Amino acid sequence: MAAQTVESTTAGSATPVDLGPAAALSCRECGHRVPLGPVFACEECFGPLEIAYDFGVQSAADTEQLRKRIEAGPANIWRYAPLLPVPANVAEKPNINPGWTKLVKADNLARELGVDVGKLFVKDDSGNPTHSFKDRVVAQALEAARAFGFTTLSCSSTGNLAGAVGAAAARAGLRSCVFIPHDLEQGKVVMAAVYGGELVGIEGNYDDVNRFCSELIGDPAGEGWGFVNVNLRPYYAEGSKTLAYEICEQLGWRLPDQLVVPIASGSQLTKIDKGLQELIKLGLVADKPYKIFGAQAEGCSPVSVAYKAGHDVVRPQKPDTIAKSLAIGNPADGPYVLDIARRTGGAVEDVNDEQIVDAIRLLARTEGIFAETAGGVTVGVTKKLIESGLLDPALTTVVLNTGDGLKTLDAVADVGLTATIRPSLESFHEAGLA
Repeated sequence: MAAQTVESTTAGSATPVDLGPAAALSCRECGHRVPLGPVFACEECFGPLEIAYDFGVQSAADTEQLRKRIEAGPANIWRYAPLLPVPANVAEKPNINPGWTKLVKADNLARELGVDVGKLFVKDDSGNPTHSFKDRVVAQALEAARAFGFTTLSCSSTGNLAGAVGAAAARAGLRSCVFIPHDLEQGKVVMAAVYGGELVGIEGNYDDVNRFCSELIGDPAGEGWGFVNVNLRPYYAEGSKTLAYEICEQLGWRLPDQLVVPIASGSQLTKIDKGLQELIKLGLVADKPYKIFGAQAEGCSPVSVAYKAGHDVVRPQKPDTIAKSLAIGNPADGPYVLDIARRTGGAVEDVNDEQIVDAIRLLARTEGIFAETAGGVTVGVTKKLIESGLLDPALTTVVLNTGDGLKTLDAVADVGLTATIRPSLESFHEAGLA
């Protein structure tokens, strides 16, 4: 796999940088290619840019060598460095090193939902360093920021990303300045602020925050800033592929039959599909059909609404849901999510706030996994898909939990003491606890 080099484009630097197997940026709409750099929109049609690769795998022997290299790698996302836009020595650099989180065989939950025992799994990404899947994408974006000479790491965030950026920047010795809606859950505010970077609340929702960050990039004040989900977005988004890689490797290098994935911007779902397709093309897994289901909160469900209406475009909504990490009313990858759901035979469904809370408690009670509200969305949607007959309970199904419930305690604030007793056996028996 020949390493690609580009010229750093910030701060007047002309230092060659190594981005491993990454070959170019390619427009998802028109296919136009441009050299690797901190750009995110096609100059020809304004479509989104994504990484194109030269993996250098041309034979069965190459595939087997790649498999062995991955399996011998570190227990984090850098085991997949040969498939990511990072230098070969990425594991030696200071990073938060997320990934290789648990794939939990959820037999107790399966019994509750009517799924065949042994067929239901929860990919629990709450075990990442800042307790959400965002550590994956930020770790990847950090390497791009280093390559292009950025000195400040930034983002627009619904909460989890802010914490991940703060932690990654602190670890790397970079400045961080992140922007969030002013009314986020307090747990996520603390999680983002504790790392010592600047945390700025914007009056408005996430879409307002994102628009502001896009404007700041073009302002002289934004020079030297790497916005992980804006000018570094093509690199950032590739971190989500590692979820697909891990799931398949943890299943014994097999594709799951069905996946249920939460939708915020939609990027996670589209990159999981990209990761699965790459594994197939590289010969690391056997090709077979799989279905991808998207999950949204009813109070912010523009993709679900478009799917059910048979539309190819997504009409923006004003978010109103407890699942604030998914509260993106104008999801950039919405149309691509629709394409993938339809191509794979999946669907896009939504659940209301009450169903989200019920699902959080169900997952905690059955599997000992305390999910944040986004996890309540995926579990709740899984239940709904089974009841409607859209999801086959006899097939291997992976449900994503992307964050820790400690970040969204308000959602289950009514949970508390079963009883209060005196320190005596008499009081214990009187409470009916025996």
